[in-house]
Amino acid sequence: MSEKNNELIIREIESEDNEKLALLIREVLTEFGINRPGTVYTDPTTDNLFKLFDRDDAKYWVAESGIELVGCCGYYPTEGLDPNCVELVKLYVHKDSRGLGLGKRLMETTIDSARDAGYESIYLETLPELSNAVELYKNLGFKPLTSPLGNSGHFACNLWMLKEF
Repeated sequence: MSEKNNELIIREIESEDNEKLALLIREVLTEFGINRPGTVYTDPTTDNLFKLFDRDDAKYWVAESGIELVGCCGYYPTEGLDPNCVELVKLYVHKDSRGLGLGKRLMETTIDSARDAGYESIYLETLPELSNAVELYKNLGFKPLTSPLGNSGHFACNLWMLKEF
């Protein structure tokens, strides 16, 4: 971990990140008023993301500035998705780090790593309350869908998008 000049580093998740990431994710969801059942707020895997992503077919990225974790994003082979498709999951950026292009950098890192892993498309689920993120998804080539794919268990999400590589 680099603390030099609060340099921003994007790296893979480590087990020591679990508590800070769970706090960051729940803080962002609360900020947007979407801290409710059917979101990752109540998903038990949110408290142990390292374990969730500790597999060959998934990857999770963390943005670190100094000693603070300021963002995160990853991909996961959600149950029920086509084997050539993966889900972009858990993109969150701390409010003090928004507007600096960090969300875009995290998404590009995630998309590139999913493509490099051999996936042919990437799917996501979101909510209208996250309108800035929805615009970012569109700008990065995600197209709206009329219904969900796979079985994420996040029944509160009502916007679905897909990007083909």
